[in-house]
Amino acid sequence: MPMNALEMQLDYPYGDALPTGSGTLQVAPGVKWVRMALPFALNHINLWLLADEIDGRKGWSIVDCCIHRDESKAQWESIFANELDGLPVLRVIVTHMHPDHIGLAHWLCERWKVQLWISATDYQIARMGCMGPTGFGGERAAEYFASHGLNSPDAVAQITARTGYFPSLVPSVPLQYRRLMDRMSLTVGGQSWRCISGYGHAPEHIALYCEALGVLIGGDMMLPRISTNVSVYEQEPEANALALFLDSIDKFRALPEDTLVLPSHGKPFTGLHTRIGQLHDHHRDRLSDVLNACTHQACSAADILPVLFGRAMDLHQTTFAMGEAVAHLHALWFAGKLVRTLDAQGIYRFGLPPGLTPAQIQAA
Repeated sequence: MPMNALEMQLDYPYGDALPTGSGTLQVAPGVKWVRMALPFALNHINLWLLADEIDGRKGWSIVDCCIHRDESKAQWESIFANELDGLPVLRVIVTHMHPDHIGLAHWLCERWKVQLWISATDYQIARMGCMGPTGFGGERAAEYFASHGLNSPDAVAQITARTGYFPSLVPSVPLQYRRLMDRMSLTVGGQSWRCISGYGHAPEHIALYCEALGVLIGGDMMLPRISTNVSVYEQEPEANALALFLDSIDKFRALPEDTLVLPSHGKPFTGLHTRIGQLHDHHRDRLSDVLNACTHQACSAADILPVLFGRAMDLHQTTFAMGEAVAHLHALWFAGKLVRTLDAQGIYRFGLPPGLTPAQIQAA
């Protein structure tokens, strides 16, 4: 796929090189890149192997896991056979609780008899998704989306029926874990890796930075081609997710511009500060578009979908898009640029604060 204009402002040290299905690509001393297929529109995830030593045993730490499916397990088995130099896996590190990152954590930890390392928040939310009666779907999700305007009978019926999505991709999580926290330092293979927490995309995403190597494992917080999904969902229906996300990526400004960023999707790149600026510009422009739409008439999140996404989407994509639309509306609401009302149909709408004109709001 050709690079877009924003990508061309970044540098890709490995060009178009990609790991093979059963192999890896070394991207830094002791750091190997694994790429696995996903059966979604976002068709791959990047995973990482770090040369490690724990309690005198040499081996590897895995960072992120892929979803639970037989094809992914088979690819891991090939990697174990061909890429670990005969050494064992010593631990499994997960950046956050989304299925493509934690889906096989239970299998990997059991396969190697090792511990999962993850933030406490994401561990507990993942357990809820596996054990709860709806798996982050069902009637409550349908009611939430309907309250933001996605209330056609077909959409409500489909979302209500979608009760097993998360556990189908994450059937279980390990019963024990080691907690990762912001500013915590991990020693991996003799190198110090600092945890950097991030919010807005996941409950408590953990990126990992190694100053000695000049490497940031950015997870989903820092992607080169696409903007990270930033959404508000029914579990925390009044979150200000976009403000949290933008504040979180600003933490990376303290790292050098030439840091090698290892993203969960896309290719390793340098140009970290440039990319942070691009993401701020992107969301500032989208917020301006949303604000402009709401100054003409009060809008629901469903009304905002064509403003933010100029393409046809299936229901799966639409639910993600709805979460993003609510996140942008909430950012403007919390900033005092819009007010929220609940109409007679039980739909939240966002419009101008009383007594203010569109020109005054746009200038604020």
